[in-house]
Amino acid sequence: MSFINKLMGATTLAAASLAFAGMANANVCDTPSKLGDLGSFSGEVITIAGSMEGKDEEMLLNTVSCFEKATGAVVQYSGSRDFAALVVADLRSNNAPNIAIFPQPGLAADMAKEGHLAPLGSDLADWMTDNYGAGSSWVDLGTYADASGKNDFYGFAFKMDLKSLVWYSPEQFEDNGYDIPSTMEELIALSDQMVADGNTPWCIGVESGNATGWTATDWMEDLMLRTTSPENYDRWVSNDLAFNSPEVLNAMEVYGQFSRNDDYVAGGASSVATTFFGDAPKGLFSSPASCLMHRQASFIPAFFPKKGEEVANGEADFFYFPPYAAANLGNPVLGAGTLWTMTKDSPATRAFFQYMTEASAHEAWMQQGTFLTAHKGADLSAYATPALRKQGEILSNATTFRFDASDLMPGAIGAGAFWSEMTAFANGQDAQTTGDNIQAAWDAIK
Repeated sequence: MSFINKLMGATTLAAASLAFAGMANANVCDTPSKLGDLGSFSGEVITIAGSMEGKDEEMLLNTVSCFEKATGAVVQYSGSRDFAALVVADLRSNNAPNIAIFPQPGLAADMAKEGHLAPLGSDLADWMTDNYGAGSSWVDLGTYADASGKNDFYGFAFKMDLKSLVWYSPEQFEDNGYDIPSTMEELIALSDQMVADGNTPWCIGVESGNATGWTATDWMEDLMLRTTSPENYDRWVSNDLAFNSPEVLNAMEVYGQFSRNDDYVAGGASSVATTFFGDAPKGLFSSPASCLMHRQASFIPAFFPKKGEEVANGEADFFYFPPYAAANLGNPVLGAGTLWTMTKDSPATRAFFQYMTEASAHEAWMQQGTFLTAHKGADLSAYATPALRKQGEILSNATTFRFDASDLMPGAIGAGAFWSEMTAFANGQDAQTTGDNIQAAWDAIK
C-alpha cells in the first residue's frame, strides 16, 4: 500500500480551492521539450479535485499553469484530505469537477460503474500503450466497466510512485567488493556471500502500529511479480487465484527465505515483527553497519538518520529489486500512482488531457521534485535530482507495472487479514496456515 494511505493519511493542511494563474515559478514552464499546440480556450474554467495538498499541491498548480499560459484557460484546483468521500458525494449529486484525481483505482472503477466518469477514448489509451514504459499495464489500470459491463479507458496515470527498490551504502559495497546484482539469483548469491563474509545482508521490519504487517505485503507483491505471471497477479488481486494457491504460497516461501533466515536479518528473524519499519534502514548507517540492504519504496530516505541527506551526499543509494533470470518475466515494477479521470466533459478538458500527453507537462513537474513518470519521451535531464532520474529510468524501462495489490483488495483483506496474517508469518506461522487464514477471511466477505 502507498505510504501516504497506510501511515499518514493525507497531509494536515486545510482544503483549498485555488485558481493558479500568475502564481507559478516562471521557470517551471521552460522545459527541455517544446509544448505542442493545444488550442485556445481563453477564459474557460477547468475544475480539478484531488487529495494532494501542501507541497504537492503547489507543484501541481505550477504544472497546470503551463497549460493556462498556452491556452488561456483557467484551472481551479481543490485539494482535500477527505477527497474520497467528497468526490463520491459530488459525483452522485451531479456537482462534479471536470477532472477528479483518484489515488485509488478501485474507487475510480466504482465511479465508472455508476456512470459518473466520461471515457477518455481509445486514442488516448493507444497513446499511453505506445509512450509509457509498460504502457499496456497503465492502460489496464485505468480501464473499467460501465453500468452495462462495457469496458473503456477512464484513468490517465500522471505522477507515479515506485516501490521495487533496494537501498544500500555504496561505501559498504565498495569496501567489501560487492557488485550490484542484476538478477534475483545474483541477489541471493550476494546475500549468501555477505553472510560468508561475516556481514548481515538485510534490514527488515514490519511493525507499524495499527498498520503492522504492511511492509511484508509489499515484499509479497514484489515477489509475486517475480515468481509468477502478471495475469496471475491480477487473478490474485481479484481472488480468482486463492491466497492458499501454490503460486501465492511459493511467493510467501521466497519472502520467508529472506525474512525468516536468522543469518540474513539484522537482529535475527524473530526481530522482524517487532522492528518499526522506519527504524529498520538505520542499520545501513550504524558503525559497524548492522545490515547492508533494505527493500523499500522511494519514500524511505525520510526515515534515514539525516532525513534523506544520505542520498544527496552519496552515503546511500538504491538499485532495482531484480527479477529472476530463469523466470523470464521481464522487468516488473511495483508501485502506485494517481489516475486523472474526466468527470465533466468539455473541449477544454479534452485539451487538458492532451496536455498531459506532452513531454513538456511531465518535465514541468519533474524539475520541481517528488514526481516520477513512465513517459518514455520525457527528457530525463529534467528530473530535479539524480536519484529521481534513476527511479524514472526504472519506471520507463519496466516491461510490467502493477499497482500495490493490498490497495486494490477489499479493505478487510488488504488492510486487514493480509497485514495481520503476514505479521503472524513473521512470528513463525507457516505459509500454508497463513494463506489458508487469509483465504478464509476473503471467503467470509463474499
